[in-house]
Amino acid sequence: MNFSEEELERYSRHIILEDVGVEGQYKLLNSSVLIIGAGGLGTPAAQFLAAAGIGKIGIVDADKVELSNLQRQVLHYTSDVGNLKVESVRDKINEMNPDVEVKTYPYYLNSTNIREVIKDYDFIIDGTDNFPAKFLINDVCVMENKAFSHAGIIRFTGQTTTVVPGQGACYRCLFPEPPSSNSVPSCKEAGVIGVLGGILGTLQATEAIKYILDEGELLTSQLLTYDALAMNFRKIDLEKRDDCEICGSNPEIKELIDYEQGVCEL
Repeated sequence: MNFSEEELERYSRHIILEDVGVEGQYKLLNSSVLIIGAGGLGTPAAQFLAAAGIGKIGIVDADKVELSNLQRQVLHYTSDVGNLKVESVRDKINEMNPDVEVKTYPYYLNSTNIREVIKDYDFIIDGTDNFPAKFLINDVCVMENKAFSHAGIIRFTGQTTTVVPGQGACYRCLFPEPPSSNSVPSCKEAGVIGVLGGILGTLQATEAIKYILDEGELLTSQLLTYDALAMNFRKIDLEKRDDCEICGSNPEIKELIDYEQGVCEL
């Protein structure tokens, strides 16, 4: 734990915290977080994790920056339009904090490649915007015993929970299977207020930091919902289902599933 003078200054506000200190900052610098989705949730999460000094950050996204992204995806600038999102995020993190190693994955994850991608990371952040990806992330993290943060946003509302396999409910305990086609619109179809990604994404980053530091209470077996119009946070207790298809006592799901994304004609 031989910090340079620059590191001591950069992380001084962490180091003076009783629950972080030199040892905690060392944990952060020697930890790794994978962010799946470099959009409204993933970019604010990446920004604060990089600032906190997470030693290695992986960014997964196959898309390029579009002008419509800039309303909420805070690490992408007008000059990035047309560039790969993972490269845009990498460049901003490199400029923000050179202590951080950034690894980019400019492709979509599926049942054949996701295990290889997540295996070297301590914590996973689900910043995706579609149900097939969310179920895939939940299932592989349960199978591979990886802690992760789920979040979703739409219109003026958002939700998040943290899953630590073996310590409470997983995503399928709450949602056993993806919704049917034409039942749930996406942000592209229904819209989303831009600041929601920042609020929920930074909550996800907070959960990652707490998990790495082993401090505080995680949102395990709890769904935190946020209504921006009412300015209301609410915690809902979740129950681990013994008959859960993936984390129950006799799981039905033995292999990862690539669901197709349903279309909602809003």
